[in-house]
Amino acid sequence: MKRQILHTDLIDDSTLWNNLKKGDENAFSMLFKKHYAHLIRYGNSFIPFPEKVQDCVQDVFTDIWIYKHKLNDSVIVKAYLLSCVRKRLTRAQQRDRIFRFSSAIETVDFLFDFSIEHDLISDETTAFKVSHLNHLINDLPSRQKEALYLRYHQELNVDQIAITLDINYQSANNLLHRALLSLRKEWKEKKSFS
Repeated sequence: MKRQILHTDLIDDSTLWNNLKKGDENAFSMLFKKHYAHLIRYGNSFIPFPEKVQDCVQDVFTDIWIYKHKLNDSVIVKAYLLSCVRKRLTRAQQRDRIFRFSSAIETVDFLFDFSIEHDLISDETTAFKVSHLNHLINDLPSRQKEALYLRYHQELNVDQIAITLDINYQSANNLLHRALLSLRKEWKEKKSFS
């Protein structure tokens, strides 16, 4: 099992994608294994129903397999998958009576809580600063918090974030910029009160 996971990480997404488009079941399986956990974590950041998130992620992969011959050749696979999960969750929420008043994913809060384990931080001053930073990040508007999550947890670049959020490059850049400006401002204000 360990060898297979390492082998999956060595093959780049575009190679797996192109092989999947040709009907290679192994490439499909490797893409699934490589991205499943990331997609589940991302989906769980929108809705507190893990089973529904798992269903949506599996539906995304089912559709990819069914429509493999119609898929675009030049995609950024990770961003494409995150975007598909996001859109699938939106459609699921629109159908669900609990969310009948929500018309888009933008109206639902991004639930992911940023945190660094305090056990890993031995210095009390550093622990306080990290705790404060976590609080500041978690107080950001939902879209800004999501953009930071995609940038720093999913390691997407601005182009990939734009694809995932279905917005243009400048809007994605602005979201990140505003989030970082807000964090810097709040951090400096807190520092001046200390």
